Amino acid sequence: MQAGRRLRLPSLRLIRVSWPWLLVLLALAGVRLSKGAVLNDLYALLSRPFWPGSAQSEWLKAAQQLDQQTRLSVLEADNRRLREMLELQRSSGQQLSAPVISREAAGWWQQLLIGRGSLQGVAPGDAVVAPGGLIGRVATVTPTTATVTLLTDPSSRVGVWVGRSQRHGLLVGTGTARPLLRFIQKDLNLRPGDVVVTSPASTLVPPNLTVGVVQSVDDDAVPAPEAVVQLSAPVDAVDWVQVRVR
Repeated sequence: MQAGRRLRLPSLRLIRVSWPWLLVLLALAGVRLSKGAVLNDLYALLSRPFWPGSAQSEWLKAAQQLDQQTRLSVLEADNRRLREMLELQRSSGQQLSAPVISREAAGWWQQLLIGRGSLQGVAPGDAVVAPGGLIGRVATVTPTTATVTLLTDPSSRVGVWVGRSQRHGLLVGTGTARPLLRFIQKDLNLRPGDVVVTSPASTLVPPNLTVGVVQSVDDDAVPAPEAVVQLSAPVDAVDWVQVRVR
C-alpha cells in the first residue's frame, strides 16, 4: 500500500506543477486557431471606455455634411457652365465647341491651345468665344489643334464699339487680365460700366459680340483718353470655348 502511494505522489505533483503551462498552451492554441479574434475582442472590451463619444460623432457628421455641400456646389457650378456652353452653341449654327487642352504659365494671358483644328474646319482668324463673350482669335492651326491669341495678348488689336457714347475704339492687349481701350477722339463721354462690344464695322471678328465693360477711364492720357476694360468672359479660367467657323 505504501509503495503504491509513493508511485502516485510524483504524478500528482507533476500535474500540479504543469497545469498552468498547459493552460497557457491551450490559450495560445486558441488564439492561433481564431487568428487573433479573441485578442481583438478582449482589446475592444478593455478599450470601450476610451471609444469616441457623441462629440466626435457630431464632428464626423459635420465633416460629412461639409463634404456633401462642397460636392453639390461643384456640381451646380459645372451644370451652370455646361448650360451656358449649350446656350452659346444654340445661338449660332456656325460655332464649333472645343476644349482648352493646354496653357503656358509664362503666357497665361497671351495664348491657349484648343482641341480642334483644320480637320474640323477651324482656320486662322476665326473668332473664339466663351460664356460671357469674345476672348480671342485663332492664330495658327494643325489638323487637330489650334492656337488662340487672346484679347489680353500684347499683339492683339480688335475694333470695338461703345454703344452708350456711340464711339469706336481699339482694344489693345497689355499682357495682363485687363486690356486697354484706346480712342482717336478726345470728347468721349465715357464712364465706368459702359458695355463694350465688337465693332459693327469690323471685318476681323463678327460684329456685336460682347467683349466686356469699362472699369476705369484715364481722361489725361495722350493723345486721347484711354479706358481699362474688364472682359466679360473668364479668360483666366475658361476650359471650353466656341470657335466661330467662317
